[in-house]
Amino acid sequence: MMLVSVLAEILEEYTVVLSDVLRQLFYSAPFPRRVRFLILHNLPFADRPTALSA
Repeated sequence: MMLVSVLAEILEEYTVVLSDVLRQLFYSAPFPRRVRFLILHNLPFADRPTALSA
């Protein structure tokens, strides 16, 4: 059970980093503004944790 919780935390951090990379990539991509908006709007971004849990 502990392994599952550790894996879930790692995947959550990975999702946050991946979403940041994708966001930067699509902000600077040479797509029309509407296409860029649709792509960014439909990406499943993870919410950043506001406080670190101990």
